[in-house]
Amino acid sequence: MTSESSLRADIVEVGRRMYSRGYTASNDGNISVRLGADRLLMTPKSVCKGFMTPDMMCITDLDGKKLQGDRDPSSEMLMHLEVYRQRPDVRAVVHAHPPTATGFAVAGIPLDRAVLAEVVTTLGSIPIAEYATPSTSELPDAVRKYIKAHDGMLLANHGALTAGSDLFSAYYKMETIEHFAKISLVARLLGRENLIAREELLRLQELRGTYGIQAPAPICADVPMSDDPALCQVIQSPEGGGFRLVPDSTGPVPGLDGNRRREPPGGPGDPGGPGGPGKNDEAEIRLTYRELSALIEEAVKSLR
Repeated sequence: MTSESSLRADIVEVGRRMYSRGYTASNDGNISVRLGADRLLMTPKSVCKGFMTPDMMCITDLDGKKLQGDRDPSSEMLMHLEVYRQRPDVRAVVHAHPPTATGFAVAGIPLDRAVLAEVVTTLGSIPIAEYATPSTSELPDAVRKYIKAHDGMLLANHGALTAGSDLFSAYYKMETIEHFAKISLVARLLGRENLIAREELLRLQELRGTYGIQAPAPICADVPMSDDPALCQVIQSPEGGGFRLVPDSTGPVPGLDGNRRREPPGGPGDPGGPGGPGKNDEAEIRLTYRELSALIEEAVKSLR
């Protein structure tokens, strides 16, 4: 087992990396790691994670009682304790506010689409735990719903949480979430995401075993196997029809050089959305200046 002095130094290093990457600001974020079966080493409250020293850390038991340390443990300690209670296999927990991933959390958009093979095989889907007041018992209640099946999740209007078999494993998963969020955001700004087809998704599931990845739960495409989110990792992955990649159905549709867009479900043009029945003709169409000019020119010619 890694010595306590080494773990203290590792927490300092992880905190430094999170701060230098902009995953935390000021005193944000917290980190914990198991010291044994019934003890945790944890960052203290009110300390910038980029400027910690090994002696600052606190030792608590699994009930949150401080056993050692001059400072009080993190104000988010209850969330960490809940992860360890639900997942005996977890040895470290990291919480941060990576900007792009947190933007998805604020927008209420989970990172649950089959977009990157590496993310599918390592993290699976990244759901959003419902909003809870930080530092209260509401937060562990929200985390409990997903932590049995997921090593990473977004926290609504709060940030992200990752868990791992060791400290750096938990931290690297935080890097993966932010990296995935950046790529997904760029793809959506460019017009659409091509999703990995369901048949390919099942192949990636099999590769988990080949790579030796110990995922907490299997993947299930689109529809959960039950109402219990602890049983599988739900990933949006459409039928491929022989293709490995499938254009996102809420993205651009053919024609006009790919610039005409179909409105996502629930929008004003969706019969089930705010526009109500009979509003499909109000779906948004975007044109470039050149395309608009060409349409106007054709219209003028038809009037002559």
